[in-house]
Amino acid sequence: MTLEVEDGPLRNSDISFCNAAQSMPNRVALSDSTRETTWSELDHRANQIARKLIDHGVGPDDKVAVLSPNSVTYVEVMFGILRAGACIVPLPTHTSTGTWSAMLKDCGARLLFASADYASNVESTVDVVQLDEATLSEFVSGADTTPPAVAGSLDHGFNLIYSSGTTGVPKGILQSRRYRANEAQVIAHGYGLNHATRTLVSTPLCSNTTLFVLFAVMFAGGSVKLMEKFDAGRWLALAEQWRPTDVILVPVQYTRLLAHADFDRFDLSSFRNKFCTSAPLSAATKQQILSRWPAGGLTEFYGMTEGGISCYLNAHEHRDKLDTVGRPFPDCNLRVIDNDGRVLKQGEVGEIIGRSPRLMTGYYKLDDATHEASWFDEAGTRFQRSGDIGWVDDDGFVHLLDRKKDVIITGGFNVYAVDLEAVLLEHPDVLEAAVIAAPSKSWGETPVAFAVLRTDASPEAVCEWANQQLGKVQRLARVIGIKELPRSNIGKVLKRTLREELVPWGVFP
Repeated sequence: MTLEVEDGPLRNSDISFCNAAQSMPNRVALSDSTRETTWSELDHRANQIARKLIDHGVGPDDKVAVLSPNSVTYVEVMFGILRAGACIVPLPTHTSTGTWSAMLKDCGARLLFASADYASNVESTVDVVQLDEATLSEFVSGADTTPPAVAGSLDHGFNLIYSSGTTGVPKGILQSRRYRANEAQVIAHGYGLNHATRTLVSTPLCSNTTLFVLFAVMFAGGSVKLMEKFDAGRWLALAEQWRPTDVILVPVQYTRLLAHADFDRFDLSSFRNKFCTSAPLSAATKQQILSRWPAGGLTEFYGMTEGGISCYLNAHEHRDKLDTVGRPFPDCNLRVIDNDGRVLKQGEVGEIIGRSPRLMTGYYKLDDATHEASWFDEAGTRFQRSGDIGWVDDDGFVHLLDRKKDVIITGGFNVYAVDLEAVLLEHPDVLEAAVIAAPSKSWGETPVAFAVLRTDASPEAVCEWANQQLGKVQRLARVIGIKELPRSNIGKVLKRTLREELVPWGVFP
């Protein structure tokens, strides 16, 4: 497949994605475990929500927050917010009461829709509407079902997503309506999404991982089934029964599906596209997916919620490049720079930066942080810094090595955790592994691994085995057995949490 980006004006520039209500009003647009709604019903409900929000004083580019597990009602509210010209603030469900309150204060939300489990736990002066079907029906009672007249702009906010993996109040990443319109067009056009597309969503709606595929599918008039919470066995059964054509999963979900005892017994032949993003997917796992689950191939996307950098690897077409994250999209200007900001030659290792039409407006109300995460060329054009160290090979494929902040400098040499993790995962007793830097008296820093091991496996034996495979400067000081790796709500390993776990160990020799 050659991925091309359409020229010309942005399609569906009102970002409602509900034009399907006119052409196929009775087709199911959304469903979850308790209810479903057609395109016509979704269109009417979104208009009613929009009108009630406007009555509440919500205007163009105002912020409206949502805090809930996945549900049809959640998506209805998102479309209602957009129809009112406002900006969605999907709050993460995995954080604390204090952080929710700080986020609501930071974004200046005019209203919060929260499911019952969260509504009573949010300490905020913002008005709260309980997010369930009965309450929402009461909220929109009497509202007109036709679209309200709203003076909007493609430069207004589409969504404000708070970043994960940070301490304190996370940064708000503001994506414009122009950003989402372009992204939906690129994904829908590039991967043949249409009204026959059926996607099974099992990652949270507060995540960019979910939203970029969800909106592309709905942009194309497809159908979405929502899982409230991912479970490998239930996902497999639902996939066999519902027959999805497309799916977005994060690496840990792929590994858990493949590890399920009955994986090979399920009929997963309905898929046309399988996507992966949010964290690097190991070459070994890619190969296993391609051999055990060939339907739909496998496409890995590499990018950031901040945008700018966009790469894709159609793994089924490039089996000799499974150790990469693919090539840049045709409209992505990707470069590699050194610590002084100089552009490096192809093949040289440095920080990956990029610019594309999908670039965040900025970190919300944090101009200094936006500038710090930016690189500017001689013409003053802004590129997004990734914080990832990598290089580009002669074929234009991007190789990732490590996060810049996670590079282990031991005895003056750079050691990349990804290389050590790849070796550990070759051991039959290692299910998952993450390597971080530990303070060392002799070397400044030394690599230490946290590993999820099979029952009765010895961390010491695994460490000894791994060090026999590794170079002298790469050798692990220790392998620490752990029940499970700490992860974000979309499955990213939280290495900051592992660093906290390392504190009792003190300084290594």
